Parts: sequence; structure tokens; C-alpha cells
Amino acid sequence: MKVLLIKDVYNLGRAGEVKKVADGYARNFLFPQKMAVIVTKGALKQVEKIEAAAAKQRELLNEEMRGLAEQISALELSFSAKVGETGKLYGSITQQQIIDAVNEKLHVNLDRHQIESGPLRQTGEHDVRIRLTYDLIPEVKVWVESDEEIAEEAAEGRKPRSEKIEEVMEAEEAAVEEAEVEEAEVEEAVEAPETAEEETSADEQADA
Repeated sequence: MKVLLIKDVYNLGRAGEVKKVADGYARNFLFPQKMAVIVTKGALKQVEKIEAAAAKQRELLNEEMRGLAEQISALELSFSAKVGETGKLYGSITQQQIIDAVNEKLHVNLDRHQIESGPLRQTGEHDVRIRLTYDLIPEVKVWVESDEEIAEEAAEGRKPRSEKIEEVMEAEEAAVEEAEVEEAEVEEAVEAPETAEEETSADEQADA
């Protein structure tokens, strides 16, 4: 079945494009979600209008999500797991575990289906893509460590990576708060002379 997309559909196409899809996919998902319509001469005449409306909506959504994308890109997560001799995990770090950690750190409510990678089954560093919009797909850095490595670090008095990451995050937050306080103090200092001048002028008018 050929359909005309009236909204951006990830992994399919942008609004205004004609796509051939399975009948079931169109009837069970695209049509109920109002993401597409059946291709007709009348519908094709609306392509320019559909594209313009979608571009405006896309721009607004990207602007709204840009700040969150930057936060995700700056985020680092750490997980521990049991690991076999080959370096593979017994089990995996799932998309749900990753998105739960992101939601907890950033106080947001993202869904695991927005994660583009599969479950993590190896130790080490991973860049996990999180889709916010059609265009915004930031990556969060995820470290996976074995329980044995963490135990060895603890025995040697070294901090595990999770604690190091937490300390760095706290230090960055403290620096941001300090900068905001300094900015507020500067603004207050700038406004103070203006207020004093206004009060002096008011007193002079009263005396007159």
C-alpha cells in the first residue's frame, strides 16, 4: 500500500513523502496515529502545505529538546555486572536499565524504545544513542564494569568508576550553581546604583 506521510515517522520518512508500506502497518499504526493517509490526487495536492507545517513543527520540537540533548551528551553512566572469562556479561545491561538511569539523573521521563542500541553484553565503554526527535539523537556514554573489578578496586582502596563519575557530576553542578550566584550578584550590583539614583531624584522632587 502507498501512503502519504503527514508526520515524520522515524525509520520510514519525513512528512510529505510517499512510501510503500505493508497494509497491516498502515491500518494498525500509521492511520490510527494520524501519521499518514492513503495516496490520492487530492492528498498529493496538499504535499507543500504538509511539508511546510511539518518543518515548522520539527523546528519547534528540536528547539524544545536541544537543551535535553546537550544534557544527555554530557552524561556518563556506570553499571556493574557478573562477567565470564571471555569478557561477556552473564545476561546484559538492558535498554530499560539505561533509560531508567537517564531519567533518574536528568529528572525526565524518556521511554526505553527511544534507545537505538541493543542490550549491552560486553564490559567497557559504550556510546548509546537516544532518539529525542527525528533529527536529535544524542549519545550517552555508558561504562560497564565487572563485579570482580569493582571488588578489586575496593580492596585496593580505589574508588569504582561509578563514584568517580558521581563526583565529577556533583563538581560540575556546584560550578554551575556558583556561576549563577556570581551572575546574580553582578546584576544586583549593577541595578543598585540605578535604584539609588531613582530614590535621590524622587527625594529632590518631593523637596521642590
